[in-house]
Amino acid sequence: MHEEPLVRWDWIGRNWPTIQGLLEDHVVMALVPIVIGLLVALPLGLAGVRWRWLYQPTVGLMNVIYSLPSLAVFIVLIPITGLATRTTVMIPLTFYAMAVLIPAVVDGLTSVPDHVRQSAVAMGFTPLRRLLQVELPIAVPVVLAGLRVAAVSSISLVSVGALVGRGGLGYLFIDGWQRQFYTPIIVGIVLVVALAAVADLLLVLAQRLLTPWSRARGSA
Repeated sequence: MHEEPLVRWDWIGRNWPTIQGLLEDHVVMALVPIVIGLLVALPLGLAGVRWRWLYQPTVGLMNVIYSLPSLAVFIVLIPITGLATRTTVMIPLTFYAMAVLIPAVVDGLTSVPDHVRQSAVAMGFTPLRRLLQVELPIAVPVVLAGLRVAAVSSISLVSVGALVGRGGLGYLFIDGWQRQFYTPIIVGIVLVVALAAVADLLLVLAQRLLTPWSRARGSA
């Protein structure tokens, strides 16, 4: 009796151009929300540190948005942004990234020792120069820790977009499930996990490049 192999390598070879296109689509829909989320989270985090009364309402609102089921948010957005569009998938992912990154920015900036901040003031640093050359570099490890969580979550959640017609590699899950054919599902899982691992590794390397003093302290 002939049994179907778990992975059909010939299917992967024949469909590689399609898989590559889905992978590129997945990367774009995962990366853009992270970048936009970081660009929005930085000023909101700075405002939360400067005006502490603003921080809790902002984080509370982000937490409420983060708790919303992604599929429900997609369905609400479809009449506005359209079915099977990248925008429908990327808007909720941007809010999810902000929900993780705003607390990370605030925690990173508040982790700056007060004597370091006062030393910069005593040396005549302007507020902007103090922020760029003292506070943000010290906050980098905490911010990047939040960025790693946001990146991995975004890469995983993009797949859910397949349920509304646009999910990058998530299409392979739907296709495999509909045909009871496991090869697309396995290919999708492997590529999503590999993509998350590569993104995490790149952010770890970025942290090592942006915080050379940490390496020097570790090797001392």
